[in-house]
Amino acid sequence: MIDETHPLLLGSASPRRREILGTLGLPLRVVSLDIDERLLPGEKPGPYLERIVADKLARAVPHAVGVGAVLVADTSVILGERALGKPADDAEARAMLTALAGREHEVWTRFAIASGAEPTRPVHAETVRTRVFFRALDADEIKAYAATGEGLDKAGAYAIQGIGSFAVARIEGSYSNVVGLPACEVIAALRGGGLLGRFPRPPVA
Repeated sequence: MIDETHPLLLGSASPRRREILGTLGLPLRVVSLDIDERLLPGEKPGPYLERIVADKLARAVPHAVGVGAVLVADTSVILGERALGKPADDAEARAMLTALAGREHEVWTRFAIASGAEPTRPVHAETVRTRVFFRALDADEIKAYAATGEGLDKAGAYAIQGIGSFAVARIEGSYSNVVGLPACEVIAALRGGGLLGRFPRPPVA
């Protein structure tokens, strides 16, 4: 179980996921995992996320010593049936933003949780989906936003929690899911798996 001496191991280099979990008051240990996140030929978004998250959990196992639980996740922006990853450069960021402008898309985050005692066996895995609606954007807005560089390390080339919020007219579903981790579902899964006791946790003196 997660406590001060047995933290939650987050297998992710994402500062957004770390911030979300930190805001929830969970004691954390963070490791960055080296994963090849390229899509396989013909691979659909659902199976892709399942594969990547399973790979991340397997890579996290050697680090799961003295932890209460292990959490890994991956996020994709889905436009139609196409998954938009992180743009390679400014030009690709502009192309993604142009495709998203004035349209609806979905953000999918899949996460998996395992206990520290048995890190090879997930106790919960789930894909959470949020619908996001972009307003119409003109070419100058797209060019100016891409030039900020904010979206270069983010799926879909935008950050809803940053400057990119100017493009988001509304969402349906979890906001934190769009940022990178569905906080509500993660806490429910940790509690349901018996990996998190009293919550919210009392402040540390």
